[in-house]
Amino acid sequence: MLSLENISVSYGAIEALTGITLQVNQGEVVTLIGANGAGKTTTLRTITGLLEPTEGRITYEGKQIDGMAAHKLVSMGMAMSPEGRGVFANLSVRENLEMGAYIRNDKKGILEDMEKGFAMFPRLKEREQQKAGTLSGGEQQMLAMARALMSRPRLLLLDEPSLGLAPIVVHTIFEAIDNIRAEGTTILLVEQNANAALHHSDRAYVMETGRIVMEGDSKQLAQDPRVKEAYLGE
Repeated sequence: MLSLENISVSYGAIEALTGITLQVNQGEVVTLIGANGAGKTTTLRTITGLLEPTEGRITYEGKQIDGMAAHKLVSMGMAMSPEGRGVFANLSVRENLEMGAYIRNDKKGILEDMEKGFAMFPRLKEREQQKAGTLSGGEQQMLAMARALMSRPRLLLLDEPSLGLAPIVVHTIFEAIDNIRAEGTTILLVEQNANAALHHSDRAYVMETGRIVMEGDSKQLAQDPRVKEAYLGE
């Protein structure tokens, strides 16, 4: 579904990504794990057209998309829940969800999807008319994910969904990831919580300083002594 071939990205003289090659197959949850500054968010920003690669190519559903404008990718079935949540602070929860559906005009379907979002995250229903800026961090993360789903993506990119959240909220977020996947949405997950990421994904790539240093089946990587020592605290 998604393929990156030998992608490199530079910020001026600094090479942020070097020769990144990865793929995501339809129906999978694939995770990118690694320390802060490893290049995980840069990878997502490059996939979504917010950064342009200096070399390599990105294909999505058979079409080359590197350098394509971000808004065009939404209409092609890709959506991202960004690091830091990026909610519209002065808009209500409901208005944020409506913004997620801006490429659609099927009012009945939009309302149905909004109710699905509320069913997935009941806390959002309770705060439907509340301004997003007044929500807790966990509630904002729920809103960012529900908003991304409003465009009915076939591929959902999640950037650090559990960052800074209490364990009980992290559990809710990963439960939602399982449910989204069960409904047929493919997911590429960037996550510092390597333990949870490996537990809730099919395959994983490990990034260090802009390069992929390991890849494989998530369950097998979770048992790898190097991964255990570096990312699982064992």
